[in-house]
Amino acid sequence: MAAPGDAQPNTSSTQRVKVYFLDEDGKWDDRGTGLVSLDYVERSEELGLYVVDEDDHETLLVHRISTDDIYRKQEDTIISWREPEGSTELALSFQETAGCSHIWNHICTMQRNLHFSSLNMNTELRELPDVDISNLPQILEIVTESGIKDQMRLAGLMLKDVKFFDNLMNVFEMCEDLEKLDCLHMMFNIVKGIISLNSHQILEKILGDSLIMKVIGSLEYDPGAPQSLHYRNDVTAHVVFKEAIPIKNPMVLSKIHQTYRIGYLKDVILSRVVDDATATSLDSIINANKAAIVTLLKDDSNFFQELFARLRSPSTSVESKSDLVHFLHEFCSLSKSLEMELKLRLFKELIDEGIFDVIGEVLQLPDTQPVLTGADILLIFLTADPKLLRSYLVKPETPLLGLLVKGLMEDFGVKMLEIFRILLASSALSAGAQGGNIMDIFCEKHIPELVNFITTSCPEKPGDTSESTSGRVSSLLNICELLCFCVQQDPSRTTFLLQNVTEKVLFLTRRKEKSIVAAAVRFFRTLLSVLDENVQSYVVKKNLLKPIIDVFVAGGNHDDLLISSILALFEHIRKAKATVLLKYVVDTFWDQLAPFEHRSSIQALKNEQCIESLGPKSNTDPVDMRENSDGEKSAFDSSTQKEEANPDNSNGEAASSSPLRSERVLDYEDDEDDDEDNKTPQQKQTEDSVKGREKRCRCREDEREECKKKPKLCSTIEGNKNSTERVGGEAKEPENARSSEDNNNNSLDEKKES
Repeated sequence: MAAPGDAQPNTSSTQRVKVYFLDEDGKWDDRGTGLVSLDYVERSEELGLYVVDEDDHETLLVHRISTDDIYRKQEDTIISWREPEGSTELALSFQETAGCSHIWNHICTMQRNLHFSSLNMNTELRELPDVDISNLPQILEIVTESGIKDQMRLAGLMLKDVKFFDNLMNVFEMCEDLEKLDCLHMMFNIVKGIISLNSHQILEKILGDSLIMKVIGSLEYDPGAPQSLHYRNDVTAHVVFKEAIPIKNPMVLSKIHQTYRIGYLKDVILSRVVDDATATSLDSIINANKAAIVTLLKDDSNFFQELFARLRSPSTSVESKSDLVHFLHEFCSLSKSLEMELKLRLFKELIDEGIFDVIGEVLQLPDTQPVLTGADILLIFLTADPKLLRSYLVKPETPLLGLLVKGLMEDFGVKMLEIFRILLASSALSAGAQGGNIMDIFCEKHIPELVNFITTSCPEKPGDTSESTSGRVSSLLNICELLCFCVQQDPSRTTFLLQNVTEKVLFLTRRKEKSIVAAAVRFFRTLLSVLDENVQSYVVKKNLLKPIIDVFVAGGNHDDLLISSILALFEHIRKAKATVLLKYVVDTFWDQLAPFEHRSSIQALKNEQCIESLGPKSNTDPVDMRENSDGEKSAFDSSTQKEEANPDNSNGEAASSSPLRSERVLDYEDDEDDDEDNKTPQQKQTEDSVKGREKRCRCREDEREECKKKPKLCSTIEGNKNSTERVGGEAKEPENARSSEDNNNNSLDEKKES
């Protein structure tokens, strides 16, 4: 067997490693980059690791595998050890995780086998028997019963005999012609065993153009299969290679065909029997072929010029354009096997050739399939580097962004949504000004388009099922999902407050499809994920909760996804201590919500609002409380004054006598969970104040008249056990309300006892 340094190096990236030695100063010294393999050490019966320089084929490392526990695997790509002789620290840093795992598994297996004191029958194997029908049983025994040490020796003997595989396939054809089924079954096991040797050189040889179809044929005669198999027919007759554009390089064509056949061999023929190591080796051959195809086509300067010219030509039929787009997608997909630097260089060359202009034309084709394929090509570029597409879209003359928005409103929403998620992602936007420009352009020019699409898709009144506003379900769901995503990327919510986006999205509550209504509620919930004063004031001023309350009232007795999403919205408002919204909900909508008080989320809203009124009374005049330290009005008060000046707002719902105009409720922190020892003097003073007002109304004096109209809002602390609720003009005491109030009393009693 030839020394590793004399062999042709393996170009598989899974075998590419850097060799490091630890020097006397404790620093790792890079000794070079090469290809690692496992083989017998020259003039020895011991197995070893070889690393051969990838450029000059010089041997960088020879290491005998030791039975001692000296090997360590680190971070999935590094194998290190200390040499037993000389105590030298060494390490191999692999380019790919798969290559590291492959070598590590072999080292572990070799160590186990080296511990056996006895050698099996093939240890002293020096040569292979002649390949003919009479020797098939002996060849089968050698192939299937060899240990790890003998498998490596066996692979070396097979490669040494340059005619071995040709002769073996000739024997297979002879057996098939003579219909010798027993011999064909042996051939199946022999070929399967040869593949399982996992020798990269053997795999490259038997999977070449001259032998691969015969190898596939031999694997049709599986003795364990219940019926005959027809792999060769599937590979040839049922698979048509569609050459959308002539490929003149025969090497490219050969690699394309071989790549498909090896993939078929791995995924179909050997899927049940191949081990992980062999699958990794097959994948490495496939990836090497893909890289070779991409490189060869890229180097052909005329190839892509002709491809793009055909795509742009008005004389090219729609069917031909579809084939060309599919080919372009396949080519871009092959680039995934390239290293990132080479991949980005290739993509930049394609951009210079005009690939994004071509995709813009593809997105306008009438057929669905090429449009989806064009979107997939954009996703490949975005996955590699979002800046590639973003820097193109900020150009004022490009229509591509508008075409993507149009696709979102049509049948391609899911694919376009995925594209926008990457384009507008905050992590990508933080990379520079280009990202910010994309968001600005999208919000200024295209969100109005989406909102207009929503309004034209909604009836004027809830429940209207006219044809003009039916359908578009998938598109509306995708648009709502994208708007939610945009809200998350814009913490200020400026776009969605200034452009009346929220009001128009809530038009979707008029639709009959519950999934669409739930999507609108989800958008509103996302808008409230940051409950700052501007957002709360805006919601109250525009009376935005009314359509959601109407939906809840219409179906509040049902338990479905829609009602659950509305209840979750109420819970968010309550738990966030959104004082302005709590008061707005209870004071404005309690008459509608009262029939659903049996639901804990509804009852909690009222209880939370009543608890808010228990905060210590301030001597500050109500007007002064709405002024900040500079004497300027808050944004909330500004909007309130404007509304008082214009009592007729757009929805016609918020009357001029809204309780929100009386005074602003101060938001005090909830002290219920504080330990007694941690209470501040102000908190203790608050509790003393509560004890002195045990049987008095919870509300302030200026609210007492309003509370008389809504007795459930004016409950006493201990005397409320005998309080009643008026329903339909009769006084009755709901059990659930009494239970809730008792719980509140217990909580407050515990405070007093403490």
